[in-house]
Amino acid sequence: MNKMFVLLLISFSLFGCVSLTEKAGRALDGSAFAEKRLALYKSTDIELTIAKNKENEQLIIITFEKYPMIKLRCSYPGENGIIFINSLEYLAGNTFGWNEFSLDMIGTGNFNLETAVLEIEEIEFIQISKGRIHRYDTRITGEEALTALRNRHERILALTEWMASINKPQKQPIKDFEKYWKPIFFPELVSKKQRPFGWQNPGDIRLKAESIRWNTGYTERVFPEELWQVRNSGTLLRDWEEALFWIYFKYEWENIIALLGEKITLEKIK
Repeated sequence: MNKMFVLLLISFSLFGCVSLTEKAGRALDGSAFAEKRLALYKSTDIELTIAKNKENEQLIIITFEKYPMIKLRCSYPGENGIIFINSLEYLAGNTFGWNEFSLDMIGTGNFNLETAVLEIEEIEFIQISKGRIHRYDTRITGEEALTALRNRHERILALTEWMASINKPQKQPIKDFEKYWKPIFFPELVSKKQRPFGWQNPGDIRLKAESIRWNTGYTERVFPEELWQVRNSGTLLRDWEEALFWIYFKYEWENIIALLGEKITLEKIK
């Protein structure tokens, strides 16, 4: 792949232009042309597309105004308007490239074609079934990508469960989310005035990883034990740099579920 093209894509992602990165990624593998839009519905928070795939099957795709890095892929309404949520697709850029994956799901809902009312009843994650990782001009695919993405997903689940347990702000724009959490995760990387009070104590031991001397005492005082090695090894920093949008949407997932659990009336645009 042309390195200049990759650098341009990365520059887009740095400004949070997830949609631009997504379009570029889809264009690279041809999937941007795999589905034809048949109808479009919108509300304040979501967009619902009825599409036809290359197998000539109709399906529903749900996207979110506040979370453009994800989309839900659902079956076409069956009897009584019942739909099945089949997968969540993720695609977002980072400083080094971008990650994309398909996360299999089990879920049901209802979409009334006549009234354009959507309601999702339940959703449960299964596992990542396919994905790709792009780092600079390197493309990682197959089992190597699948293993890396699944491992990262488990780490992000553990991280966001801990984040939610300490009852910190939700429904923040991603810039505020990043600004709030970075000093807590990485006080070594921010200015002194941004560091949490008492972030270092006499006798704290420093461990060097990823060219940074991590305060292991702070790690053990603040983080649950299952995340100690993740932070002290620099793995948490790599996750933050390469998967910030991923961490963000997983942290906000309960709010996404709550939104979908309401009866949403959409307006047909096309």
